[in-house]
Parts: sequence; structure tokens; C-alpha cells
Amino acid sequence: MDLIFALKALILGIVEGLTEFLPISSTGHLILVGSLLNFTGEKVKVFQIAIQGGAIFAVCWEYRAKLIAVTSGLFSNDANSRKFVLNVSIAFLPAAILGVLFGAHIKAILFYPIPVAIALVAGGFVILWIERRNKINPRAIRINSVDDMTSLDAFKVGCAQAFALIPGTSRSGSSIIGGLIFGMSRKAATEFSFFLAIPTVVGASVYSLYKDRALLSSADIPTFAIGAMASFIAAFFCVRWLLRYLSTHDFTMFAYYRIVFGMIVLITGFTGLVVWAD
Repeated sequence: MDLIFALKALILGIVEGLTEFLPISSTGHLILVGSLLNFTGEKVKVFQIAIQGGAIFAVCWEYRAKLIAVTSGLFSNDANSRKFVLNVSIAFLPAAILGVLFGAHIKAILFYPIPVAIALVAGGFVILWIERRNKINPRAIRINSVDDMTSLDAFKVGCAQAFALIPGTSRSGSSIIGGLIFGMSRKAATEFSFFLAIPTVVGASVYSLYKDRALLSSADIPTFAIGAMASFIAAFFCVRWLLRYLSTHDFTMFAYYRIVFGMIVLITGFTGLVVWAD
């Protein structure tokens, strides 16, 4: 295996793990970093989606007690466990259906640096707006735990998550901000985003690997394994940090980061300071 290729895979795996659960768009960062490293092409797009599965295992490990309890509850016909699984399933459907219908078109048109930068900036302003709204009207928060969600709440968050099909929007950002808009606390919205990521990201990874299997060979396994392992380790530490951070902070910092980062990409791209590879 080419060492330079392996190093690029390692870097992208770390980027994926650090950004998957933050509202700053992991896919957008992978596209931008891949462009800077000249690590692009159709196979790399599959790689970028597939290694997200590594980050998901970090969430599964962090919330293993909850997931085990829910699984056990299903076998014992526990109402709360059934409700939890139903809500996650409902929230999963909008993005899954739209992804199957339009995913290929979106990948062909929007998986490039400039559209990602525009989505980063736009999403940053949305985050600033919702945080300002919740500070002015704290009574808008009515759901403090994922167990308090109704099926309608789950469907609304699922519709919000579907916007993440646009790279640069952020899957976690869309679901978290959607949750905040529809009355969830930061902690509840963030945790539901974590749980919702499990079927969403695993489904997207498996679907992408199957659909584009003709592009892949056994020689790609080490590269994918390096990226997935790096993603898992980085995500493990990032999830724990984020939960501690949100206990005393809001999402404003991430909004400013998105706006500044997106503007840098746009300015450097349009002025020719950086040639963002497709």
C-alpha cells in the first residue's frame, strides 16, 4: 500500500471523526481537506461516506448502556423502548428516502468545495438565529429528554436532517438545529442526533459501498480500514468533549467557525489564492 495514500486516508479519518457529530459538516470538511490533499475522485467519494461508519461505533460505545437497555426492552415488550425505536425509525425515513431518490444527483452537482463553502456560511447564520431566538424566548424549549419526544417531533427532526443531503449543511447540525427549532433542549437535540446517526450513517455507508462496489477492490480494504479506525478514535474523544462543552455553552462558537471557514474557502477560491480541486 502506498504510504502517501495511507497518510491521506489517516488524515481524512481523523477529520471525519472530529467533525461527524459537530454542527460543522463532516462531509463538507472531507471534501475540502480532500481537495487540499488532491485526494479526490469517485472512489474517494465512496471512501468519505464509508469511513463515517467508524465514527458511529464511537457513539454506540459511548451510549452502549442505553442501546443495550433499549434492545432488552424490545424483547420484554417495554413501551418506552418501542417508542424510542419508533421515533428513531420515523426520523430516519425522510433522509433515507430522499437520499435514495436524489443522492446520485446531489453527489454529482454539489460535492465540490464552493457549494460546500456556501452551505457552511448559510448554516452558520441559521445557528446564530436559532440561538438568539431561544435566548429571547426560553419557553420555546419543551422537550428536555429524548424520551419525551412524540412521533411528530421525530418526524420534524427527520425532515430537518434531510437538508444534510446538501454537503456542507451538516447532518448533525441539521438534526440538532431542527430539534432546537421544534422545542428540544440542546442536550436532548444533541443526544437524539447521536442516536439518529446510527441508522442514517450506517445505512448511507452500506448503500454507498454496495452501489459503487464496481469501483472498489480488495486492495482498497487497508485504506478504508485506516480511515475507519482513525475516525472511530477521533470521534470517541470528540463526543465526550462535546457533551461536556454543551453543559455550559451553546452552539454560537460553531456558527462563527462555519461562517469564517466558509468565507475563507470562497475568498481563496474566487481570488485564485487556492485552487480547490474537484
